[in-house]
Amino acid sequence: MGAPTTVTVDGHRLQLTNLDKVLYPATGTTKGEVIDYLARIAPVLLPHARRRPATRKRWPDGVEGQVFFQKNADRSTPSWVRTHRIQHKTSANDYVLVDDVATLTWLGQTASLELHVPQWQVGRTGTHLPPDRLVLDLDPGEGAGLPECAEVARLARAILQGMGLEPLPVTSGSKGIHLYAALSAGSSPEGAKPSSAEQITDVAHELARYLEAEHPDLVVSDMKKSLRGGKVLVDWSQNNGAKTTIAPYSLRGRTRPTVAAPRTWAELDDPDLRQLSYEEVLDRVARDGDLLAGLTAGHLSQLEPTPAHLARFERLATYNAKRDPARTPEPFDTAPPAPVVEPVETTPPVGGVSTGSTTGVGSTIGVGSTTGVGAPTFVIQEHHARRLHWDFRLERDGVLVSWALPKGEPTDPGTNHLAVQTEDHPLAYGGFEGTIPNGEYGAGEVTIWDSGTYETEKWRDGKEVIAVLHSERRGTRRLALIRTGRAEGDNQWLIHRTKAQPAEDVASPAPVVEPVETTTPTRSTAEVAVRLEPMLASAAQPAEVRALEADGESGSHDWVFEMKWDGYRTLAVVEPGPDGTRAIRLTSRTGQDFTRTYPELAPLAAQVTGELPVVLDAEIVALDAAGRPDFRRLQQHAGNVELMVFDVLQVGDRSLLHTPYDERRTVLADVLDARRPVHLPAAFDGDLTAALETSRRLRLEGVMAKRRESTYQPGRRTRQWLKLKHTAVQEVVVVGWRPLRAGETDEDPRYAGGLLLAVPADDGALRYVGRVGTGFSDAERRDVATRLAAVERKTPPLDGVPRPDAAHTRWVTPRLVGEVEFAEWTGDPTDDPEARLRAARWRGWRPDKEPADVVVEP
Repeated sequence: MGAPTTVTVDGHRLQLTNLDKVLYPATGTTKGEVIDYLARIAPVLLPHARRRPATRKRWPDGVEGQVFFQKNADRSTPSWVRTHRIQHKTSANDYVLVDDVATLTWLGQTASLELHVPQWQVGRTGTHLPPDRLVLDLDPGEGAGLPECAEVARLARAILQGMGLEPLPVTSGSKGIHLYAALSAGSSPEGAKPSSAEQITDVAHELARYLEAEHPDLVVSDMKKSLRGGKVLVDWSQNNGAKTTIAPYSLRGRTRPTVAAPRTWAELDDPDLRQLSYEEVLDRVARDGDLLAGLTAGHLSQLEPTPAHLARFERLATYNAKRDPARTPEPFDTAPPAPVVEPVETTPPVGGVSTGSTTGVGSTIGVGSTTGVGAPTFVIQEHHARRLHWDFRLERDGVLVSWALPKGEPTDPGTNHLAVQTEDHPLAYGGFEGTIPNGEYGAGEVTIWDSGTYETEKWRDGKEVIAVLHSERRGTRRLALIRTGRAEGDNQWLIHRTKAQPAEDVASPAPVVEPVETTTPTRSTAEVAVRLEPMLASAAQPAEVRALEADGESGSHDWVFEMKWDGYRTLAVVEPGPDGTRAIRLTSRTGQDFTRTYPELAPLAAQVTGELPVVLDAEIVALDAAGRPDFRRLQQHAGNVELMVFDVLQVGDRSLLHTPYDERRTVLADVLDARRPVHLPAAFDGDLTAALETSRRLRLEGVMAKRRESTYQPGRRTRQWLKLKHTAVQEVVVVGWRPLRAGETDEDPRYAGGLLLAVPADDGALRYVGRVGTGFSDAERRDVATRLAAVERKTPPLDGVPRPDAAHTRWVTPRLVGEVEFAEWTGDPTDDPEARLRAARWRGWRPDKEPADVVVEP
């Protein structure tokens, strides 16, 4: 296969791979030719697919391989691809909106050959618009073909014209013909306004029944295949709001690269009528333009939102004007919550193999992180922007009314704090944590300090707010906001903790702005003065990866990159021993003592120079024969155990917590004389590509990106440090095990056949995420069985385990943490309780972790 190619489309960078891979063996058509077709056909394809939630059919191995239906925009989806969330019965899916050439190019790169869309669009404020077109799918049964479909098309045309509609034919690229008719204010079917998918479906159904009654030897309206021999099915059901049809100009995953191609009525009279190839369609468009141009008539008249929706849209205008969704990870969902209506759902799940008919998207729009019903919510976000402050937000009228608190929430009724009202934020912002890139409005790290619900005691717009906050994290308290500025545009308020507080008030202390710690010695006797908790990194989001790439390309090099070592994190303390010698102490991130576990690391004591104590941040790894870290060897304490040191927290009586990264690395190089088994790995200066290539070449887990100006924050997960992994890895809590089936019916309790896995949900309760049964050696299966038999219990420690998975399971107390690698999640694990790990493979135990430490990796 050829080397990857990076292209820029619509201002977005894409990496195209395997362009010479043959997707259609019968014609030798390659992925590169498919992507070229999509780029050239985009001017006529996009108007018929734009703003429509797309279900994709993918052939990663070519049309002779497996086909996958994909609805959800998974984690590989670029952040700039527009998506829209649809609420289903048990989950919500984020569907791709095929709105631009860049998205089409990315779809071609993923071998998404077929694009299926509904007959309705998503409005500019996220609303579910009425259908803007009617479609009839003329599908020939065995013994019938395109000539019979063309005959039925002419019969249907006469009826539709009598209803004030002008149908346009499309040969489907598969077997039959599609008839489309635009629905607009001036061309609605008599008796059915285009405001309801159900009404349009009923009209199409009656038309199909009429044709069947008038032409029983040619037409059938019933879906049963047994009735379709020698006849043409008039499929009326694709007007249902939950179904989709192949988009005009989309390729088909057939033996040859045929296309859903618009045709003229004169062509339908040709006895040699056939499906068209993509080359023929390109030639026709170059000659004739878009034969379906009339189908988009009336679209703009249906894009106007209701007054209520527009009012909310206008309230967020300032927020949207200050931010570019292509440059910041902040949420931009601006649609109001919609009622949940269970859709007709017949499309196979994402990743499932299907050769069935085209169905699709669900019928009602849901919108992200909104509460929908119940008490209104609040959130306080800690914002490390140019100046540290806290953002206080209250849900009101479909938005988050917001104030910036430079000194945080007051805890003393005798002290008021300044509050500056800022622009309203979308409801989805209540769940936002992340890093706003440099150069963008509000650049810096955002984390959630507190959140919950509140009761409104008083709300006078622009004057006064009194609310009682309820939070599991920081208790219940009563706060008042009073506007002090009188001039127009003066947004200064005071936030006050009232003297009268609810009886159950157990609030924790509010954040305060602490002075920067000095590095001047304050003790005559040096001792370990820093918290022995490592600083934690966050998984890099797509927007952050782009920012890291841009940082290197611009030469600013605000970030450096280190290898991500596959081992146990430890804080290593070198301090005076009881007999005047130097001693080491190794502490895991959960506080376990690793010192006796890894005696081979004792040479570290002699490799640290200068004043004591010295506190180092490092990773314990086990190297294989080729000198590469091997997590399995570390589990078994096999191979060479060594220490990769990458940071320093304290030297003598000097704390380095508030010292920038670059200075800490300089100090580290001065105090550490690294020799095996201790290493001081190099950092890459601002070149993410080189760091990733080196990491892959060494078969490492990934890279760590660290901001040069970052200070060290013990115990905090921060976005000043980002981790970029090559493979999907997830820590899990083991909740049960199943003995290995030794024969067809008997089980051997001496060996574990598989484990049942869970992760903590937001409320701390365990959520089931699936099973793992591969990746174990025979010795490990026996060890797992022995280990888990000691912590067995009679009842399951969680709810929601499917009955087939629970069968033959031995439940255990959920105290042991392991790690798996996996292919993908079956849904969004952050908000889909049914999301499962797909193709999980066991990597080993994590004795350095507690269940509460487990988080879902993005």
